[in-house]
Amino acid sequence: MTKKTTDKQRLRAPSKRSLASRSRILDAAETVFARDGFEGAKVRDIAALAEVPLGLVNHHGGSKEALFREVVERRAEELTQLRLEALAGAKGQGALSLDVILDCFFRPYLAKAAGSDPQWLAYARLVAMVSADPAWADISADLFDPTAQRFIEEICALYPGVRCSVVAEGFVYSVAALLAFLTSEWRVAALAATTGPQASVEGLIAFCSAGCAARIAQAKSEARQC
Repeated sequence: MTKKTTDKQRLRAPSKRSLASRSRILDAAETVFARDGFEGAKVRDIAALAEVPLGLVNHHGGSKEALFREVVERRAEELTQLRLEALAGAKGQGALSLDVILDCFFRPYLAKAAGSDPQWLAYARLVAMVSADPAWADISADLFDPTAQRFIEEICALYPGVRCSVVAEGFVYSVAALLAFLTSEWRVAALAATTGPQASVEGLIAFCSAGCAARIAQAKSEARQC
């Protein structure tokens, strides 16, 4: 075999079968990580759910840590793009408000979660996991923080003189509420002793907006007393 032939083989694009296997592995990993957590997830369970040999998971995903990062990363870019497009569109229509900024951040994700791909709900659990565990701070810093900071800057612009840390605090609480909205609707129904959807996007935004505004007002009051 000549070197030229070997180079051509290395540059050959993955086959449709290989791409399909990789997609199934990532979907399965997303489901298993969301269900069992990182520590509890087993590579053999991922392979079984994806219906592929165990060695193929290692081939496509590498280490368990690398596979986890790839699973989180693959939807982050799409979600970031949708959120920034929503924000740009809203700015093009006039002055922003706190409600509108939160809507631009929340609604793209909620639209995906309500769509035909159930994996987005599993992804919400992974994001909650990453957000709550300092061990994954590097993933948050790389994949989520730049977008979050962009939205925090827009909120800060609405409240000149308010410390950015106060706005960031309210924003983090709001993201936690978003993740709860996506993963805990069954809990709302249980506590309300009823069935069917109970929460609404508008209710979530109203809750978060009021909470952020109240925290900002509190910070302003504290600053005046100093």
